[in-house]
Amino acid sequence: MEKLESALGHSFQNPSLLTQALTHASLGYETQRALPDNQRLEFLGDAVIQLLLSELLFEKFDEADEGQLTKVRSQLVSTKALAHVARQIQLGGYLLMGRGEETHGGRERDSSLADAMEAVVGATYLDGGMEAARRLAKRLFLPEIQRLGDTPSDCNPKGQLQEMLQAISAQAPHYRIVEESGPDHAKSFVSIVCWEGQEIGRGLGRSKKEAEVEAARAALRKDEAYYTAIRNSTKLCEKSEHKSTQL
Repeated sequence: MEKLESALGHSFQNPSLLTQALTHASLGYETQRALPDNQRLEFLGDAVIQLLLSELLFEKFDEADEGQLTKVRSQLVSTKALAHVARQIQLGGYLLMGRGEETHGGRERDSSLADAMEAVVGATYLDGGMEAARRLAKRLFLPEIQRLGDTPSDCNPKGQLQEMLQAISAQAPHYRIVEESGPDHAKSFVSIVCWEGQEIGRGLGRSKKEAEVEAARAALRKDEAYYTAIRNSTKLCEKSEHKSTQL
């Protein structure tokens, strides 16, 4: 287990906790022995991961709201994402399971790997406390968070909109403040976002930046087919104007 402990960055004072975290329920079923499996540790680890990832996301994305942070955390704790992290440390090779389960691909099954990953975090928490679990979370999950960049796409509607529109046309969206109201200490702004000569979104905010973000978010509620139709309509107009000029 030394190689696994090295990958985890934690040396277990109570190795039986790690053994239990790696024990799939199928082993006890198959051997007809009352072996402690990883289901209880999985329950604990799930809660620990939720807390520690919430902490990491809260620190990294200081402009994201509750809904955005929740969405990103949900992605990081999904079965697929946890299985990916487990594969990075080759956790499947250490699992203890029944032969039948192994024969049917249990070592590489996403659900088995995700459950074991949660159980390992739970075991680390019991063995070394919250600081040990925090070090483990940073070691395993921080690289996944870093891949999101400075801002996850859901936290950057303007960037997301521009990326989508420029895949359709070289024309970039542009923003304009069309209304400003309220006293200096409590102003509100209305922004519109235009593309290909048309208004595609409108947003209200307490600052110009917030109004632009809300306008982009409104524009993102329309699907790509809507923008493709606008672009095609623009092309038809351009062709018509070109023919008129030639005549």
